[in-house]
Amino acid sequence: MELNNVKETGVLIVGAGPTGLALACDLARRGVPALVAEQAPALFPGSRGKGIQPRTLEVLDDLGVAEAALAAGGPYPVGMVWRDGARQGEHRMFDAPEPTASAPYTAPLMLPQWRTQEILLARLRELGGDVTFGAAVSGLAQDAAGVTARLATGATVRAAYAVAADGGRSTVRRALGIAMTGETVDPHPVLVADVRIPALDRDHWHMFPPADDDGLPAALCPLAGTPDFQLTAQFPAGATPDLSLQGVRDLVAARTHLSAEDVTEVRWASDFRPRAALADRFRAGRVLLAGDAAHVHSPAGGQGLNTSVQDAYNLGWKLGAVLRHGAPDTLLDTYEEERLPNAARMLGLSTRIHRGEARRGAATRQLDIGYRDASLTAETRTGLPDEALRAGDRAPDGPCGGAGGRLFDAFRGPHWTLLAVGTDAELPPLDGTLVHPHRVPACQPYGKGLFLVRPDGYVGWAGDDATGLREYAAARQLTRPRTAARPTG
Repeated sequence: MELNNVKETGVLIVGAGPTGLALACDLARRGVPALVAEQAPALFPGSRGKGIQPRTLEVLDDLGVAEAALAAGGPYPVGMVWRDGARQGEHRMFDAPEPTASAPYTAPLMLPQWRTQEILLARLRELGGDVTFGAAVSGLAQDAAGVTARLATGATVRAAYAVAADGGRSTVRRALGIAMTGETVDPHPVLVADVRIPALDRDHWHMFPPADDDGLPAALCPLAGTPDFQLTAQFPAGATPDLSLQGVRDLVAARTHLSAEDVTEVRWASDFRPRAALADRFRAGRVLLAGDAAHVHSPAGGQGLNTSVQDAYNLGWKLGAVLRHGAPDTLLDTYEEERLPNAARMLGLSTRIHRGEARRGAATRQLDIGYRDASLTAETRTGLPDEALRAGDRAPDGPCGGAGGRLFDAFRGPHWTLLAVGTDAELPPLDGTLVHPHRVPACQPYGKGLFLVRPDGYVGWAGDDATGLREYAAARQLTRPRTAARPTG
């Protein structure tokens, strides 16, 4: 609704990066109106966050874009180390296990960030949403009932909540006065650019270590689904990389066996100083921080974009519950409770990988992230073995009975899922619009029992029988009968 140039909406999302777009898609399929305001005239054009981790692929699956992402991207190539113009041998950045019944995605997908954003924007438009470009937020105020923001377009937006997804230099975070605590990960500035080099083969991630102790490395990674390479190169502390076509050509000629003329085009270039920083809090009244506005990572290990998309995934269902289904505003406090500690852990991991203190492995795939100690988690079973699936853990995939379906098929959508695994236990009456029940045979890693799976794919409640389940569900407004149509998606 728009009155006197005041646009009214449920959620104002500031920023159309992967975080803002993923959140907008999640809200759209829940029937929550949202306005995405992006200060730039178009989507971000660079490849910067090019690694989609397995857990994020599961999120994209639920949002309905995994197929498009897999079609547009590809596997990471094996590294090839060069010295003095000669190939020295292959180098593997990580070892990925084979997919299993419980984890269909186990290797990261290479997908340039600009393409990820295009896919998410296309999905948002399918769901009836869009982005307002050229709409920087020039002023923001909040009161007990909502948030009022002024946009550079001249419009004023009135929203119940606002989400700052406007990057590491977030103007919204600064306007709120929320500090970030951090450190410089590496004093060497890094140039990153998307370049065309037809003379170089695309079978490997080409790595050029320094020629001597005083030198600095460079690398050229073929970007899956494109004719481009992503160039990365370190520079001496205090230097300012030359981002021009000639500057990039001179860099490639100086650090590799290629000539300057082999670089036919620079499609995008940027530079940054690797740092790690975490916002002191993720919520200030009716404004919440997500993505780089809340945490800034070194690119090592590919954790920044993935942690950011999962912020959106955690927040989307909670905003939907408050704005559509009468959940208390205090539910949004669990966003910071759950995501801030996880962001802190991922920041630590990124920093250790950057400094060579840790290797890419199981932790970077993010399948082990969970919320066992969170206030939304209730584990009622006792005496479980150490390896048992518990409330708070990611709900694994697996066969869904004799119909040939998968558990992820049952989870997909904006609802909760109640799994009765290998048990005939009576189920309490729950809202069939918000909670979809499924009985499946006993299977690993679930074993037997009842598991109430949250909309973001984590087990919220688990028990041998239904004792306590009704009370848990009632506290989350899942027991009242509803006549409203179920949001599609």
